[in-house]
Amino acid sequence: MANKVKEIWASGKAVVNAWLAIPSGFSAEVIAQCGFDSVTVDMQHGVQDYLSMVQCFQAMHGHPVTPMVRVPWNEPGMIGKVLDGGAYGVICPMVNTPQEARSLVGYSKYPPKGTRSNGPIRAGMYGSAGTYQKTANDEIVLLPMMETRTAVENMEAILDIEGIDGVYIGPSDLGFSYGLVPKLDREEPEILQIYEKIIKECDKRKLNPGIHCSGAEGAVRAINMGFKLVTLSNEVGLMSTYARLQVNQTRKDAGGKA
Repeated sequence: MANKVKEIWASGKAVVNAWLAIPSGFSAEVIAQCGFDSVTVDMQHGVQDYLSMVQCFQAMHGHPVTPMVRVPWNEPGMIGKVLDGGAYGVICPMVNTPQEARSLVGYSKYPPKGTRSNGPIRAGMYGSAGTYQKTANDEIVLLPMMETRTAVENMEAILDIEGIDGVYIGPSDLGFSYGLVPKLDREEPEILQIYEKIIKECDKRKLNPGIHCSGAEGAVRAINMGFKLVTLSNEVGLMSTYARLQVNQTRKDAGGKA
């Protein structure tokens, strides 16, 4: 299975990514039909577990989206397991040093580039028998999250680690680490300057910066800044935002009858 995310980057365009916090194959199936390029199962802050991740991947399999995962932490057991389960992209939280980025690469790639153990029980079904191991090191997307002051201070050293495909910005934690209120679409000059530097340094290295957004407006602004992957909230946010909109519109237009 070719990785659609890498194909889009090679074409010069930005990837539009979905985010799943709900452990439901049906929700995943609905989202996978909405036009996203990739769909990320959130195992860090969502209520997903490993089996619900597999169910989401199974539900999405008939649609042209790249299955990705945000893992709970940078450790080899879970990273290897989500890859064996079919993830074609790994977003890893709280990567603050080049050594932590190097570890992420090592956990995610087969020898000689890494130390990943062989056993792609489900992932191997995405290709013909025996082909997965030949392409996995090149096809899987690795995005360490840059979301702390420490990570920003180590930015260039982290970006120099061979094997990553870019970085993923967590705006809430990044702002939090600078003493700001946690939120997604940031406008503070000091944070925007960090974004500009990340984009510039990624561009120098032909890497692809990604970022979490609260919706289309923030995503378009991020793409215009130079981000190459944008996440449009998560399905919880999309559902609640539209539901609230419909309820408010109903009450407003019902003339006090509801």
